[in-house]
Amino acid sequence: MSEKQKITLTVNGVKYIKYVPPRKLLVDLLRDDLELLGTHAGCEHGVCGSCTILYNGKTARSCLMFAVQANGAEIMTVEGLATNGNLHPIQQSFHDLHGLQCGYCTPGMLMTAYEFLKENPSPTEEETREAMAGVLCRCTGYKQVIDSVMDAAGKMQNNRG
Repeated sequence: MSEKQKITLTVNGVKYIKYVPPRKLLVDLLRDDLELLGTHAGCEHGVCGSCTILYNGKTARSCLMFAVQANGAEIMTVEGLATNGNLHPIQQSFHDLHGLQCGYCTPGMLMTAYEFLKENPSPTEEETREAMAGVLCRCTGYKQVIDSVMDAAGKMQNNRG
């Protein structure tokens, strides 16, 4: 049996020191060890996008990474979006416009939209569709997802004011 390796990482602004087996997946560290249950393990092959997080500011599939690869990294999960109990504009738009149905893909959608809107604060609908295409929704709620992301873009623009 392999020895555990010491890693240090920051998740949603909190620094953690953990000892993990070399083959433990990052999604499992987040869910099992840190009890951040928002990140979902969907297909476990990196296809569905439910496990999407921000890894040093860029979206990444946490089911495709070993926890040891995150040593020294800055991670943001869906739990890191809200501030002081207030929903992030993306979360609020998904709530207001029913951008979530069963909710399983929603964390991946939210994190994907977060990075996308940071890089493209005034997207077209076509750009939004392309950006969100990497997260699969089995409930086929894509119209509401695109509407939610576009609405969030407007809210975020108004907050920059």
